[in-house]
Amino acid sequence: MRGCSAMIPALLGAVALAAAPGLPAQAHDPDIKVGGGGAFPKSWHVRTDRDKPSADVKFVAMGAGFHVTLGPAVVLWRDADRASGNYHVVATFTQTKNPRHPEGYGLVIGGNHLGDAKNRYTYFLVRGDGVFLVKRRIVGDSTAAVTPDWTASDAVNKADSAGRATNELSVAVQRGRASFLVNGKEVYAANARDLDTQGVVGYRVNHNLDVHLGALGIRTR
Repeated sequence: MRGCSAMIPALLGAVALAAAPGLPAQAHDPDIKVGGGGAFPKSWHVRTDRDKPSADVKFVAMGAGFHVTLGPAVVLWRDADRASGNYHVVATFTQTKNPRHPEGYGLVIGGNHLGDAKNRYTYFLVRGDGVFLVKRRIVGDSTAAVTPDWTASDAVNKADSAGRATNELSVAVQRGRASFLVNGKEVYAANARDLDTQGVVGYRVNHNLDVHLGALGIRTR
């Protein structure tokens, strides 16, 4: 009986640790190790969240687009892919495998200083469970919500039992309005002045995902 009593504080401590709201998600879902990573298509840049090792990022040209297999979450871009003024950017994404739990993938717009600690951008993601998110990276690892949270929409194609889902994401910036569309349907709109919209466009893919990235289409208006 004395032994059981001694175990109670330890068990309570373990429960409190598991429930602590400040613990990062990666503490419970660590980045996987990826073979064949670390070499990337010519002129493309890769930035991992929290400066995680890029050796665990496999990013290769495939067909008319690219394919990523991750460890850490990444932003992928080329300096030449810029959009300003009124524009429309679009790409198709195919999640190919079931992740351990739903994670997001999608577009980056308004990128500035992407390669250093002053990086800023707006990102627009979907997940395999049928939800979307718009958010801003404001400095370094700091972020600011645009949509209140992940939001369900019937415009987002959910993953099948094998984890496969294809979604077309696009952002249209025109006359001071930013419109976010999934498979051609607007799911959110905001005043462009409240977002980062002028700058580099590219991709963002969260950790531990395997995703095919269609080529970026950028049209100025």
